[in-house]
Amino acid sequence: MTSPSDTTAPDHSAHDTDDLARLAKGGRTNTLGFLIRLIARIPFLVIATRLYGAEALGRFASALVLIEIIALVCSLGEKRGLAQRLSEGAGEDRAAETNLVYDGILLALAYSAVAAGVLLVFPEPMFPNGVNSRWDIWLVATIPAFAVTEILLAAQAYRFDIATTVRARAVVEPWTISIGAGVFFLIPATRDGGLALAFIASIYAGLLMALWPFLKSYGLPRGWQPRPRALAAMAARAFPLVGADAIERGTRLLDIFILGLFAPPQAVGIYYAAQQIASLPQKLKTSFEPILSPVITRNLRIGNMEAIAAQVRQVGFWIIAVQLGIALMLGVPGEAVMGLWGPDYVAGTAALAFLLAAEVVASMAVVSESVLVYIARKRNLAISVGIIALQAGLTIALIEAADRFGLGKGYEAAGAAGALMVALAVSSLAKALLLKRLLGERVSNWRWALVHAAAPAVVVGYGFTWLPEWTELVFGVPAILGVYALVVWRRGFGEEDKVLFRKQVVPDPATDLP
Repeated sequence: MTSPSDTTAPDHSAHDTDDLARLAKGGRTNTLGFLIRLIARIPFLVIATRLYGAEALGRFASALVLIEIIALVCSLGEKRGLAQRLSEGAGEDRAAETNLVYDGILLALAYSAVAAGVLLVFPEPMFPNGVNSRWDIWLVATIPAFAVTEILLAAQAYRFDIATTVRARAVVEPWTISIGAGVFFLIPATRDGGLALAFIASIYAGLLMALWPFLKSYGLPRGWQPRPRALAAMAARAFPLVGADAIERGTRLLDIFILGLFAPPQAVGIYYAAQQIASLPQKLKTSFEPILSPVITRNLRIGNMEAIAAQVRQVGFWIIAVQLGIALMLGVPGEAVMGLWGPDYVAGTAALAFLLAAEVVASMAVVSESVLVYIARKRNLAISVGIIALQAGLTIALIEAADRFGLGKGYEAAGAAGALMVALAVSSLAKALLLKRLLGERVSNWRWALVHAAAPAVVVGYGFTWLPEWTELVFGVPAILGVYALVVWRRGFGEEDKVLFRKQVVPDPATDLP
């Protein structure tokens, strides 16, 4: 005899399959975006390191720290929070969805205007080790553009449009900053401020790239007007998410800020060059968030915790598998990679290795946080605060130790990177354990097949380090990646994992809604 509960229990199997297909489609798109971003980032690094030099690059990097953190705060956590607001507040009403997005844009612009105004009056915190030119102060103009772009891309991701994020972040922004840096260097009046002007141009180019598809998808607001009380409530609710986002991004910027205070600009420039290479895997990791957020919020709404845990494990493994391959590909021939930017930058090889390792160990923290920001915001924020405090203390201690023993700027940069790696490892462990307890399901993304794949790749890569540097880069890098990919595909990827690399027909929610 069948009980009523049996007949009414929801069947999540088809829903879970559709979610997996959407996650895989987003993953493929973002993996392609990573490769495009890698190609586009190289010209900027060549121009910045060879033409502008380590000192100018270090001052530019130090100035960006405060700009990026403030812009992220001004976006009010909408990169992940917008999906939940739309799921809870709009249902299937497209007009209501549009108005909710414009609420976020209005609030972001208001916060951005205040923040930019304060920095224009008190710019000293932006420039701990000096400025390159009078143009640098106008970096504050990127705050509103960056914040609004985050919201526009999150809105598109809610409708499973990840291609816009790839075009804006992986094509338009990096190519604009690369071309701009070269052009502004050739103009005498803007040569000293070329890096700042190129960055400003890239952020606004990315905004325009995001705005066009957003207007086609959402259009202009209908019957919308600002509601002060609702906006205030939205800002208050977003506080834990804003804090988590700012701290998560802050862990990638705190090291540069502290280096700017305790080390010369050249050390900051060397570290920044290494970070730009190592942050590419981090971009790949965070690019899963826009597609993961709407999937998680939909499953939370129906109480499907088992599916959420499965999605965390699945996406977490995809991310760590790809990131480990990238870390080996760039880290084993690290001296040759850093030598591309000039002989002064070879001192940053150890920093590059630690930064790449940090991105691998951080993968679990980021995927866990994608769920924790919805079900345990305050506890997630508390862990994040503790982690960034740990990182700050370790970073200062290691930089001071390197300086006291006269080890040089390369060791100072390595100390900052090592502190980041330790902090992110602790963060991954703490957040994974909390999520496991809350969901009551296993969430770990670790598989021993990763070790089986990494070991032969390291041996092959080490063999190439005995050959000339051009051989390391031209033949060694593909060989490392090829060996790793072959083993991890055969030993680590099951049928569910391989869906990431299969082109599938994914239901288009835009056609399913009335």
